[in-house]
Amino acid sequence: MMLGVLLATMAAAAASPITAPGPRGPLAGTYLDAGAKAPVVLIIPGSGPTDRDGNNPLGVTAAPYRLLAEALAAKGVSSVRIDKRGMFGSKAAVADANAVTIGDYAADTHAWVAAIRKQAGAKCVWVLGHSEGALVALAAAQQPDGICGVILVSGAGRKLGDVIRDQLRANPANAPLLDSAMAALDSLEAGKHVDVSAMHPALQKLFAPQVQGFLIDMFSRDPAKLAASLKLPLLIVQGERDLQVSAADAKALAAAQPKAKLVLVPTMNHVLKDVASEDRAANAATYADPSLPIDTTLVDSIAGFVKR
Repeated sequence: MMLGVLLATMAAAAASPITAPGPRGPLAGTYLDAGAKAPVVLIIPGSGPTDRDGNNPLGVTAAPYRLLAEALAAKGVSSVRIDKRGMFGSKAAVADANAVTIGDYAADTHAWVAAIRKQAGAKCVWVLGHSEGALVALAAAQQPDGICGVILVSGAGRKLGDVIRDQLRANPANAPLLDSAMAALDSLEAGKHVDVSAMHPALQKLFAPQVQGFLIDMFSRDPAKLAASLKLPLLIVQGERDLQVSAADAKALAAAQPKAKLVLVPTMNHVLKDVASEDRAANAATYADPSLPIDTTLVDSIAGFVKR
C-alpha cells in the first residue's frame, strides 16, 4: 500500500474511548473505527499486567496490540483493544485484579461483545485472543451469541501447566529451581494452594499466593478440548520464532478442530514482530521496541479471515 493511501486510511480510522459494564465499574478500551460496515475485532490481552496496547511494566513496550489495530484499520477492519478488569483504565471494575478466573474474563468478553455491537451497529464481533487471551477467547466462544468467529494468536494448545513446565526447562539457568517449580505446578493442578515462603524469589513471584486461585482455575482448562467443541469459524496464527508458545501448540489446536485455518509464520515472535535469526537476545530486544512494525502475514491473515 502506498504511503499516502496508508496515511489517508489511518486518518479515516478514528480512535475513540469505549466502555463495557464491569462488576463494580466500567471496563475501558479503545475503539478504532475503520468505517461503516467494517468487521470488528475484539483483542483480548495476554497474561499479567498487560494493557490494551500490549505493553506491561515487566519490560514489554513493543505496543503489539496498538500496532495490530492500526494495521488492521489500514485494511478496513475495525478493532477494540481493552484493559483487563482491575487494571489500567478498567481499574474500577473490580476491587482486586488478582481475584479473577478465566470464566470472569470470558464474562467480560461477552460484555464487550454486547457493547461493541451496540456502538458499532455490528451483527457480531470477531474475538481475537493473544497468548493467555487465546484461552479466554476459547472459553468465551463456548457461548457463541454475538461472536462471528475466533482468532487465536500465540495460543497454547496444551494445558497451561505443561506450557510453563516447558518454558522453565528451556532456560538452563532455571535448573536449580526445577524440582521446586514442578512440585508447585503438580499441587496447583490438583487444586491445592502451595506455600511459597521457602521458594526462590523468582518462583515466589510466579506462584504468588494472590494469583494461585487464578492459576488453579487456568490450569484446569484444556485449550484443545475447547477448540474441539467450538461451533464458530476459527483462525490459528503462530509465529515460529515465538520463545513462549510453540508451533506444536498451534498444530495441536488445529488437530482438535479440523475446520480451523492454521497459519504458521516463520519469522514472527511472541510480540508479533519479525526476528531475522534464531538469536534469543535479538528476539528479546524486540519486546521493548515499538518502532518495529507488526508482522504483515499476521495482519493479512486476520483481515482475509474476517472479510471473506
